[in-house]
Amino acid sequence: MNRLSTLFLTLSLLLVSLSAWAHLGRLAGTVIDQATQLPLRGATVQLTGLGRSTTTNELGQFVFDRLPPSPYKLEVTYLGYTSVTIDLTILDDETTTVSIPLGRSTLELREVVVSAGKTQGQQLISAIDITTRPIVNSQEILRLVPGLFIGQHAGGGKAEQIFLRGFDLDHGTDIRLTVDGMPVNMVSHAHGQGYADLHFVIPELVAGVSFKKGPYETDKGNLTTAGWADFRTKTVLDRSFAKVEIGQYNTYRTVFSVNLIQPKPLSPDQLRRDQSAYVAGEYSYSDSYFENPQRFNRINLLGKYHRHLSPTTDLTLTGSTFWSRWNHSGQIPDRAVDSRQIGFFGSIDPTEGGETSRTNANLELVTVTPGQTTIKNQFFYSRYTFELYSNFTFFLNDSINGDQIRQREKRHLFGYNGIVSHTYRLGNRPLTAAAGLQYRQDITGDEEGSASELSHTVNRTETLERLQFGSVNERNAAAYADATLELSDRFTLNAGVRLDYFQNRYLDLIPTERTWQQADAAIVSPKLNLYYTLNPSLQLYLNTGKGFHSNDTRVVVAQRGRQILPPAYGSDLGLIVKPLPNLLINAAGWYLWLQQEFVWVGDEGVVEPSGRSRRYGLDLSARYQLARNLYADVDLNTATPRSLDAEAGQNYLPLAPTFTSTGGLSLQRQTGFSGSLRYRYMADRPANEDRSIMAKGYFVTDMQVNYARRQFTLGLSLQNLFNTRWKETQFATESRLRNEATAVNEIHFTPGTPFFARLSATWFW
Repeated sequence: MNRLSTLFLTLSLLLVSLSAWAHLGRLAGTVIDQATQLPLRGATVQLTGLGRSTTTNELGQFVFDRLPPSPYKLEVTYLGYTSVTIDLTILDDETTTVSIPLGRSTLELREVVVSAGKTQGQQLISAIDITTRPIVNSQEILRLVPGLFIGQHAGGGKAEQIFLRGFDLDHGTDIRLTVDGMPVNMVSHAHGQGYADLHFVIPELVAGVSFKKGPYETDKGNLTTAGWADFRTKTVLDRSFAKVEIGQYNTYRTVFSVNLIQPKPLSPDQLRRDQSAYVAGEYSYSDSYFENPQRFNRINLLGKYHRHLSPTTDLTLTGSTFWSRWNHSGQIPDRAVDSRQIGFFGSIDPTEGGETSRTNANLELVTVTPGQTTIKNQFFYSRYTFELYSNFTFFLNDSINGDQIRQREKRHLFGYNGIVSHTYRLGNRPLTAAAGLQYRQDITGDEEGSASELSHTVNRTETLERLQFGSVNERNAAAYADATLELSDRFTLNAGVRLDYFQNRYLDLIPTERTWQQADAAIVSPKLNLYYTLNPSLQLYLNTGKGFHSNDTRVVVAQRGRQILPPAYGSDLGLIVKPLPNLLINAAGWYLWLQQEFVWVGDEGVVEPSGRSRRYGLDLSARYQLARNLYADVDLNTATPRSLDAEAGQNYLPLAPTFTSTGGLSLQRQTGFSGSLRYRYMADRPANEDRSIMAKGYFVTDMQVNYARRQFTLGLSLQNLFNTRWKETQFATESRLRNEATAVNEIHFTPGTPFFARLSATWFW
């Protein structure tokens, strides 16, 4: 009888539990931008008092399951938007649905909260910067990454030279850049591995940038050693606009962007009919500040279409085309300026210059299933052309004709990115699991004008000798898995692993007998990241991971597949802290070890194996809100870069930055006056391995002033406010001038912008 009583009691409790479970409710909602009617991804949604929070998915959606019937307060926050609190009631066995529009507002740092459920780190700094800083030119796009410096040595024609975390990244060797998920870097490029030209992006259309330093993200593969950055263009315009700029040195620029289909406020059940579209264009011309007019021309066109195919599926189509042509004054030697043979803004070979173009197509499809599984598919294609004439050594190799070279190629780039993610619950703890597939293929032509070429030329008109001439066919396929688990209210773990496979093929077109050369390789890259949130003002994190950069296909096949994918191992130990309500600090100590800095030098057609290397340093970023509309920021970055396979004193990494700093003040107002005052500083650094030649540092200040009314904005941009004489790019190069008997190894440089004023006027409708 006792056993029967026990069994009866157990069954009764089980039935009561099942009954209680059956009467739990569900809350589902969507967070959207009030102005554009677009979903807001990453908004924080909290049920106050219950201790449960989540973030919105790709379609701005969120779900809370297993809620006891009761009144609740729902709080929604998003950086740069007004917070919203809603009172609602959850009923038995019912799903309560809400649509929450957020209006934009002035950023308030005191409202920023760090939490275990949102591993923010550097991403939070990025979100603050894009909200508070004006973007006035294409170079400012890259400078949104704290600690990243750029140098332009073709006046805006070539991709910028990039410096980050003790790397001279050339034009993108060890940093992965994407725009709307589409790759920017060109592998096995005629001018160098990883060449990344961002000039096809119209600055006024940049909506945000996500970035991270180091090789810690599972979905980021090739070239992700120093870090990565993904720039996002606007999906919908707030308003149509037209902009005109005029500046010194015969500089002109016009920009327009027009809404073709303006989204209208719709209720959730009408969402399937919501769509938007706009077109934009840009034209730039400048003779620049060099003694030889640059005659720089650039044209950009972009169109974007977005549609909610259903309440659970979004489609985005983007098409763009870009063309640029220029002359440039090249890199000039110190001795030519010191002897007054040429001026500081002069040139040795005024026939240098180039032409490039890129046409892109990008399709993105995002679906969230009824079970809250997110599926993203992306297909992209680029048609790219490049032709560059340079002369770095003048008359070192050819004392009669000079050493001018041509680098040229035409390529097709296409690929796919796919990811499936779902958030499970382990007890009361969320576990977000993701799996992805990626594919990319680059093909250059096999005929005159389209093959990958390096040739010796004269005056951009006559070809003396082909040094390299061939067709590249490179494939990269990858698969990865990633999981993020909230172990407690304070502790979050992220782990993942990535597999990359490369197939490199090269057809040398110079010999009479032509045979495809091939080499294959694969690499596995594990990642582990830990986040500990002590309180709403302090989060500690440890990032660890393995990354890699691929070698140029021409190097790979020449080496018969050896050292195709040299790995990099990195770690960051950092914190994000709010010591004061209006002060946010991100600090990290970091370490990076590379097995091989094996670089293809496209300027000379040779391989430079640099051996193993090690870098370590400190990064500090601080953001402070001085007043309602006034913000201050500072970034301090140190690095100790060294070669591990060279003797002490001979182990410096040429041009690698050792200390950099940027900072400034930004005044942000919707109407009236706004603007910014910013500085950037780079310390002296070794230009060669034994530090006998030094690249001189610089301190440059820029200023931007705007006056805005509802229908127009007037702007004044002042680059190099104090007219500092500085060297933007510098190289230790051995060269010989026409009348010199012997070669000289010294600094060759491109002069930085002198005082440069530009006026702009923008009309909105």
